[in-house]
Amino acid sequence: MTAGDGSFAARAGARWSALVEERRIPQHEIGGLAHLDRSDLVADAVSDRRVDGVRRRLDAGSSSLSARSRIPRPRLLYASLAAQNGCVPSSPTWFANRRDPAWSAPSPDRSAVEFHRQLAGYAVTPLVELPQLARELDVGRVFAKDESQRLGLPAFKALGASWAVRRVLERVGTSAPATIVTATDGNHGRAVARWALHFGQRATVFVPGVVHPDAVESIRAEGAHVVRVDGSYDDAVEMAFELGREHGHVLVQDTAWFGYEEIPGWIVDGYDTLFVEIDIQLAGCGVRRPDLVVVPTGVGSLLQAAIVHYRQPGDASTAVVSVEPESAACVHASLLAGGRTVVDTGSTLMAGLNCGTVSTLAWPAIVAGLDAALVIDDPSISGASQALADLGVDAGPCGAASLAATRNVLRSDATAFRRHVSVDAHATVVLLITEGAAANPW
Repeated sequence: MTAGDGSFAARAGARWSALVEERRIPQHEIGGLAHLDRSDLVADAVSDRRVDGVRRRLDAGSSSLSARSRIPRPRLLYASLAAQNGCVPSSPTWFANRRDPAWSAPSPDRSAVEFHRQLAGYAVTPLVELPQLARELDVGRVFAKDESQRLGLPAFKALGASWAVRRVLERVGTSAPATIVTATDGNHGRAVARWALHFGQRATVFVPGVVHPDAVESIRAEGAHVVRVDGSYDDAVEMAFELGREHGHVLVQDTAWFGYEEIPGWIVDGYDTLFVEIDIQLAGCGVRRPDLVVVPTGVGSLLQAAIVHYRQPGDASTAVVSVEPESAACVHASLLAGGRTVVDTGSTLMAGLNCGTVSTLAWPAIVAGLDAALVIDDPSISGASQALADLGVDAGPCGAASLAATRNVLRSDATAFRRHVSVDAHATVVLLITEGAAANPW
């Protein structure tokens, strides 16, 4: 580390101490592993540093920027964390979280549900019962929530983006055109671009280099200016933040960090529509509540929405589990480490889940309300996607992750997993199929 980098690290450390003093960091993150969160604070401090030429390239309309040469970002290796902390997951493919059974979440803002119902093109997405999978998994009933067509887009992200853009424009006004900026690994950026245009605004979307070219073109087709980033999703988020701050644009991001949590919270509120629909659909099938809900997870915002929905006062019996690619399992690694942990991300078929940092807004809900974190590899995805397609459910890699991981854990560690999440042969399981095959070509 250079002397300059050290000074930024020192500034981050001072900021950390101030946040603890102000009690802005939850008590459970102040313990022996709390230093792991400093990676985010160091990154924030380093991002204050200007690098010659970057602003000029942005102003010139460059469509490709290098993030790694610009913002040094600390990384923590998952394996070294396990060794350092003497922790062992429940198995190599899942972690059993000991949630607080007495904890309940604040009530979500249900005005987003009414907003969605009034939109042209709104329709409840299918909840498909799959008895063949129920027999395979040895449970009572399996339902797939099919998000392959949501408000004209091939993924659930339109729910959060539409509500957040609406709330942002209520705040800033529409007397003059605004530019909305975001970062994406696919679906969120396309949804933000669609809804910015819908409300008569412009959009700039930062995209990491691993995103499939067809997905990038889909974002451009929505009318957005796309900036390719030579780096990870986290790098793209940092650069979107920089552009918004320097040019007065509005950042609509689906992940949160200290000081930026209101807009990501609106996105989480938007996702609640999906779970309200599931409640109504299950009731029509004679099911009061699901026993297990399986959630494909990137930064954790959809997972947060699921936890908030199923941890309302009075009945917290539904088990909620996350699913991440093994190359970007930031929730799994953070639970293992005992604090939010930044992980290096690699290439994965599950492009929409290729995120290395858990949202600060989601993390307290995850610690208090998540039952288990599952990890799945790429080779398991194609079989799950094909199985769903054979049953009439259109699932891209991220959408198929819920079935792939559930299959895997029930084959490799069924007894321990079933006991932990209280799933027996009579249980009702809901798999969130978060995207269709058109969302992320593979």
